Amino acid sequence: MKIAIIGTRGVPNHHGGFEQFAEFFSVFLAENKHEVYVYNSHTHPYQESTFKGVKIIHCKDPENVIGTAGQFLYDLNCIKDARKRDFDIILQLGYTSNSIWHRFLPKKPIIITNMDGLEWKRSKYSKTVQTFLKYAEKLAINSSDYLISDSIGIQEYIKNTYNKDSTYIAYGADNFINEDGSVLESYNVTSYKYNMLIARFEPENNLETILDGASLADKKETFLVVGKHDANEFGEYLKKKYIDHKNIRFIGGVYNLEHLNNLRHFSNLYFHGHSVGGTNPSLLEAMASTTLIIANDNVFNKAILNEDAFYFTDKNEVAKYIDTINKEEYQDKITNNFKKIEDTFNWNKINNQYLKLFLKALKEKKLG
Repeated sequence: MKIAIIGTRGVPNHHGGFEQFAEFFSVFLAENKHEVYVYNSHTHPYQESTFKGVKIIHCKDPENVIGTAGQFLYDLNCIKDARKRDFDIILQLGYTSNSIWHRFLPKKPIIITNMDGLEWKRSKYSKTVQTFLKYAEKLAINSSDYLISDSIGIQEYIKNTYNKDSTYIAYGADNFINEDGSVLESYNVTSYKYNMLIARFEPENNLETILDGASLADKKETFLVVGKHDANEFGEYLKKKYIDHKNIRFIGGVYNLEHLNNLRHFSNLYFHGHSVGGTNPSLLEAMASTTLIIANDNVFNKAILNEDAFYFTDKNEVAKYIDTINKEEYQDKITNNFKKIEDTFNWNKINNQYLKLFLKALKEKKLG
């Protein structure tokens, strides 16, 4: 098959969950002898034309010049290029800024869209933007040949709201096996004597609630905040708010997966504050890293973690967990989550589920 992946900043991952998936899945496809292309922003740090057998197409991306509107132009540039390429399948990751250009999608390829989370629920957006995103969601659903939901909750939402079927395929992770305590030296932390979170700096990821809890707690152990804190005003706001709390350390984005896995593994508590969306990649990676997870109390997190995590709704609960919970006492929860990755969410299984859907789509097109 000749396959394109659009809707991300590109590979290798320097941004977030979709980019991480695009990296793993595209390499998997290339290893299985498919011709696969990933669209990259022209500003991506990786400027080569191939990556581990994957063909890279760099398209003009003016986001760094004109802001959010640049995402729409970048997606349009990707779609315009795709019209020249004679793809069998185009996999769209998300719909936020590319669905308005659906009329420009080439007619021959099968369009398969991963619907991501409920973007219009994100609190960072104004009511006007939320209304637009709800409209964009509808456009993507109606213009795609096949839909993918990354959680059962999203699958049920699409069925109940649009009466459309979607295929449930979660994200994946690889179980952590390369334990290396020397990584901690680079971050000036001691094993099991620090807590942490990894998140994009968006209000719905509950960073402020978690850090309020960390500042309230009697225990003042180091709290690592991993994410691009200089990417938006919210990041600057949080850095200023906690500037006097010397145990709270903003260390920026970390994209070395070996470092991330070891940081998670050797932490005492790992906080996962995401509240909007489906199966979050960083949550699965935390499970795979044998860390003890304290998650925001919502249906998406509970669908994955079940009883194998602690849940918070406010800063007081966060503070209580920091003061009272020792990771060593809850190895059963950690082991159960590790086994879920092994049995259900491993990358090989997830990649093969996508491939199975692609082959089914092509077969149905030929029969149809």
